[in-house]
Amino acid sequence: MNQELNTSALNEQIGEENLTEITQEESVSDYHDYSAKSLMEIVEIFQQMLERGDQQELYKNADIIKAAFYKVLKREKIAAGFLPPSDSPEVSEEEGEENLVSNNPFAELERGFKELYQNYKTMRSSFILNIEKQKEENLKIKLEIIDELKSLLEKQEDLNHTFPAFRELQNRWKATGPVPQSANKDVWESYQFSIEKFYDFVKINNELRDLDLKKNLEIKIELCSKAEELINDNNVVEAFRKLQKLHEEWRELGPVPKELREEIWERFKKATSAINKRQQEFFERLKEDQKHNLELKAEICEKAEAIAVMENVDGKDWNSLSKQIETLQTEWKNIGFASRKENQKIYDRFRAACDKFYDAKREFYSSFKVQMQDNLDKKIALCEQAEALKDSSDWKKTTDQLINLQKRWKEIGPVARKQSDVVWKRFRAACDEFFANKSKHFSSVDESYDENLKKKLDLIQEINDYKFDTKTSENIDALKDFQTRWSEIGFVPIKEKERVQAAYRHAIDTKFADIRSSENEHKIDRYKKHIKELQNSGRGDRGIRSERDKLVQKFRLMENDIAVWENNMGFFAKSKNADALLLELDKKIARAKEELAQIEEKIKVIDNQQE
Repeated sequence: MNQELNTSALNEQIGEENLTEITQEESVSDYHDYSAKSLMEIVEIFQQMLERGDQQELYKNADIIKAAFYKVLKREKIAAGFLPPSDSPEVSEEEGEENLVSNNPFAELERGFKELYQNYKTMRSSFILNIEKQKEENLKIKLEIIDELKSLLEKQEDLNHTFPAFRELQNRWKATGPVPQSANKDVWESYQFSIEKFYDFVKINNELRDLDLKKNLEIKIELCSKAEELINDNNVVEAFRKLQKLHEEWRELGPVPKELREEIWERFKKATSAINKRQQEFFERLKEDQKHNLELKAEICEKAEAIAVMENVDGKDWNSLSKQIETLQTEWKNIGFASRKENQKIYDRFRAACDKFYDAKREFYSSFKVQMQDNLDKKIALCEQAEALKDSSDWKKTTDQLINLQKRWKEIGPVARKQSDVVWKRFRAACDEFFANKSKHFSSVDESYDENLKKKLDLIQEINDYKFDTKTSENIDALKDFQTRWSEIGFVPIKEKERVQAAYRHAIDTKFADIRSSENEHKIDRYKKHIKELQNSGRGDRGIRSERDKLVQKFRLMENDIAVWENNMGFFAKSKNADALLLELDKKIARAKEELAQIEEKIKVIDNQQE
């Protein structure tokens, strides 16, 4: 067969494969208020869901049912007299476990619910595992199909036998489900490459080719119509999901007549853009509502926290403060949800404030007098320690010790009013005597401090006047030398210490920032040159689109990582080594955000190059 093959039409599929994916926001499902039902009804509803085995239904409702169960459980326990009225704004599973005793009539029901929830988790894990196994099996099948396509190129058979075999392989490919995400791009490109090579090899006759192109055109017109219908769908989230399926069907189709290729693609892309815009606007509104809810809840948290940390509260004030907390709890319940990432964190914050208040209230009434006496004993002990140090001449060590005693003093709670002034004056007198002796001693060294101050100011000016060399390593060595010289200079007058230290730190940080900025500019210049070389290479625009897709994918993955790290900071705060963990994680997030900015700049370079 000598008919010329128009293989460029097949490139349509490859180009469309690289179409920028639309990020799907968190879906919004209908909320069911299970807390209005009884414990038995909740258990029965959950059991029925498990029997139906609808994974989507279970995934949407399991945790909501769980929260409702323990909320109702606590409510019924309180009503039955097994628990005192709760001061907390919400109910937790842990509270239910704490009260799970042998004489509890709710124990068996709670145990049964836990078994159901464990069955759900087991079922969910098995479901996810089976999906992943199926994806691996699909990958194996698709790789086999690609190998069979390649084998067709090696057979010396007539078209009447070869083309049906080719079509059968295409149908098998379409019927095969998704593969693991990590292999999706490579296997798709291999498949498209084999398709192109087959068309080049067998030289499909024009008539058969035209019929194939016509059939593909008819299907794509139908897909355009379906996409256009979705524009006016009131359910924006569902419309977006359907659009994704249409895109999958589009990518699986072959080419259309060359003269109509651009027109049909522009029609489909126009509908896609309209749906994407509605989806984006929907989630922007949702985000704004969630942001507003978060702000309102943060304000309530601040009010609750301010009440929780109040000191020296008299007995007559506790009732008034309790009413204020109850009012805040009512306001909280009337506010909608924040974002999934922030909602639990802000709730934990509010609950912590309420718990802190009620703990303080209970402690006040149970051990008020005992605590006051204990506080007095602790402060008298600090007075004795301060009096033992007042005549010391070990200025540095003793200063640190007295500062530590003062810190401990502030941490100790109040004492009786008639004793508070007496013990404070005693402690203050001992501290004042030592610091007066210290001030008298160091007045003689003020002259050397003034000289050190002049040296440090001169060094700061030298840092500010320093001109960068062309080599980054030499610039860094110079800054390290400045830091060494600074550390070798002695003390300065105490009243100038913070000012001169701040000026020095600003000068050093500015120079290091200039180095980083210069390095980033060089990196971007090199990347611009790389993009120009790529554009002038044989891959052309296709290579640039591929480069951009990789950057976008990396950008999204890094954004997700940053979000996860920021979310984890709330959990690390509860650990024993919280300070070290948070510091390390904060540095990690800062580095990731800097890299994220570089990736974004590279994407801008590509976009500007294509304009």
